[in-house]
Amino acid sequence: MVILGSTGSIGVNTLKIVEKLGLEVEVLGAGYNIDTLNKQIQKHNPKAVIIANREDKDRILSNFGGKIYFGESGILEAINDSKSQIIVNALVGFLGFLPTLEAIKCGKIVALANKESLVVGGAFLDISRIIPIDSEHFSIYYLLSHGFSGKKREFSRLCITASGGAFRDMALDEIAHKKALDALSHPNWEMGQKITIDSATMTNKLFEILEAFWLFDSKNIEAYIERNSHLHALVEFCDGSVVAHFANANMQLPIAYAISKALNLNMQDINYFDPIDLSGINYKLEQIDNNRYKIWSLKDKILENPKLGVILNAANDVAVMSFLENRIDFFDIYSITKESLDKFEDSIPNSISDVLEIYKEVECYAKGLIKPL
Repeated sequence: MVILGSTGSIGVNTLKIVEKLGLEVEVLGAGYNIDTLNKQIQKHNPKAVIIANREDKDRILSNFGGKIYFGESGILEAINDSKSQIIVNALVGFLGFLPTLEAIKCGKIVALANKESLVVGGAFLDISRIIPIDSEHFSIYYLLSHGFSGKKREFSRLCITASGGAFRDMALDEIAHKKALDALSHPNWEMGQKITIDSATMTNKLFEILEAFWLFDSKNIEAYIERNSHLHALVEFCDGSVVAHFANANMQLPIAYAISKALNLNMQDINYFDPIDLSGINYKLEQIDNNRYKIWSLKDKILENPKLGVILNAANDVAVMSFLENRIDFFDIYSITKESLDKFEDSIPNSISDVLEIYKEVECYAKGLIKPL
């Protein structure tokens, strides 16, 4: 298989599943983390690797005899050259969109963790070639298809959950001027900076609402805060029953199912994951407060026209980067996103080239909203 984003948390967990299933890795895509990549090369012996900078070529293990690809174009080239039937796309950000398109064009199955692929271009992707490995969407997938073994069941409503992020219990008047370091203190886990900030603003859940729309063809989607990060999704079926899916949050279960399904392995062999100990834990679904999570007020607008996702994505990318650089305050992330959506709400993409063009236009506009240092 090809693993894009192999040195991140999802990539690392994918390699643990690869080892458990005794599978081979054809390509590892690592970006900038060459030290971790070298350890992965030693352990998994890939035929090729992808790194971000050509200048880092000499840092790759001297005894590595495989091909080395470079940059964004190298990702697409590696996908084209690969014989693998499954691409695990765990890239972060808009960078992951074109690789998803390329993999589908090449007839491969995409085990998708890259949210932006669906957020910006869900209308232009063959959903039948995608298996979601985000915890929330895997949970819905699992519930709708009887653990991937039966016909999809009809449903009336979908619900996904959120952790609430770093500021979920902080007094509202204390949040406004908090810095990036504060927002990166996630109460439940450690992940990359971008997704951790998106968790604090609730933008991450807006993205997942859009993903759910494209994956499951429904606008009847809600989200709630569930503090334990055990309950990932609920499905309300047409008979009025509601079924919930609990699982550990390390994503190994979704990854294992996706790989097994794509490679036609026996999914009955997936029985080596520790169950959650539910004893003594209080589970509660909490409403998402628009005052605390200002960006959540945009949910209905985004669902009304899901193709606005590219605008949401581009503006948020600029705003989060500026916040990480301490150039704006926390709630400015919402303000910049809202202003960009208002400015470009009539810029609806009708093609992949439109997506790329609109993203650049919104990115430029949003950067203009940032005050110079």
